[in-house]
Amino acid sequence: MRSTRRKLGLVVTACLAVLLSVSPAVANGAEVTKGSFAPFADGPGLGYDSISGTATMVRTASGETIVIVVASGLTQGLTYGSHVHLQPCSAGNAGGHYSFGFAVPGGALNGSEIWPGPFTANEGGNAVGFTKVGATAGPEAVSVVIHAPGGAKIACADLS
Repeated sequence: MRSTRRKLGLVVTACLAVLLSVSPAVANGAEVTKGSFAPFADGPGLGYDSISGTATMVRTASGETIVIVVASGLTQGLTYGSHVHLQPCSAGNAGGHYSFGFAVPGGALNGSEIWPGPFTANEGGNAVGFTKVGATAGPEAVSVVIHAPGGAKIACADLS
């Protein structure tokens, strides 16, 4: 238990360090968008009625995209997927995954997507996901979705 808390603390500290390191970039033209997670309609039926947390996307002035997910209300020990999506949460359950259309450094799947997961929930049901890719996400990257094991969309955060 202490080891898991220590690991989560280290991950959160690392994420904060990254955000603090981009703070000067924010002043120099970076764009920061963020949102709060809310359960999708199917979430409560799958046992995720109290899921919450935040998603933050930083489009740096140097041409990178950083996404950080902090979530709670998950099931201990389960691993969740998380992806940047194309539509707002209220439109078609956020549509499909955002894709650059070509491989980018740090990209997931075929190198063209932004996945701040997978991540595994600790004993408190909390998890942190992080990714950095070597390209700037376009304006179509408008939400972050958390997927349950098996792929069901259980929570979404609109980025604004």
